[in-house]
Amino acid sequence: MPNPLVACLVYEGLCAFEFGIAAEVFGLPRPEMGGGWYRFVTCAAEPGPFAAIGGLRVTPEAGLEALSAAGTIVVPGWRGEPAAELLEALRAAHARGARLVSICSGAFLLARAGVLDGLRATTHWRYAQELQAHHPGLRVEPDVLYVDEGQVLTSAGSAAGIDLCLHIVRRDHGPEIANQVARRLVMPAHRNGGQAQFIERPVPPRPDSRLAGLIGTLEGRLDQPLSVASMAALAAMSERTFIRRFREATGRTPADWLIGARVERARELLEGGGAAIDAVAAASGFGSAATLRHHFRRKVGLSPAEYRSRFGRAA
Repeated sequence: MPNPLVACLVYEGLCAFEFGIAAEVFGLPRPEMGGGWYRFVTCAAEPGPFAAIGGLRVTPEAGLEALSAAGTIVVPGWRGEPAAELLEALRAAHARGARLVSICSGAFLLARAGVLDGLRATTHWRYAQELQAHHPGLRVEPDVLYVDEGQVLTSAGSAAGIDLCLHIVRRDHGPEIANQVARRLVMPAHRNGGQAQFIERPVPPRPDSRLAGLIGTLEGRLDQPLSVASMAALAAMSERTFIRRFREATGRTPADWLIGARVERARELLEGGGAAIDAVAAASGFGSAATLRHHFRRKVGLSPAEYRSRFGRAA
């Protein structure tokens, strides 16, 4: 993993929730990790203290010199006009290879510093058009949870920052440690960055009990041929009724859900062992390596081989 020092920027009007995400994941002591965990420091362009959302006041532990020593720099949201010294410090950190991470509106600061030029990035869906309009040199992806461009990583609104921070832990320490941290947070172990930020129709408070049972059945048969007709038959519904009720319950079509579930199964297999790609394709229901590669890259943004090299147990 990179230099374990994580520097988190604080500022006037600090987004307290976004800051709390970074502090919880990277700043909370984890004695079970021994001496290999992150070290966390807060820093700012001015000495503070700063007013944060919710009536809190935050005093940074260090100035911008912390950015020159950090392996990872986190921008937990952003408000106001950045100081020229801060922008220059971010550029210098980027030039020496530090990893830059933004949560929600923090992408605006990274864009102002110029470190997102030519890259994909995301932010909260409400701000996506504004970010793209003000910074045409980057490519905003408004409908994903986070974007990993290697040295620069950006997340969507607030809670997506948790997903991104867990993704970083997964990159640095592997899936088993990321899963431990997720359990401490009472969070899903993994939501891939390509997952949509929101769905237009929420899950109803009383989902169809037949569909709830069906999804469990389907998850146990992902390696078998499954068509919409066969899924509808298992639910004892007509295809038309089944498609409508499935979308109401999940926000997705049956076909899209099935592809997502199979990609998730393939992801687990790639993380957990060294099976050949053809074997992973068969076990996850894609049938061929070519079909697996197509859907995996579309959903995850990486090829199966690239994903394994980053997140497999030997990575």
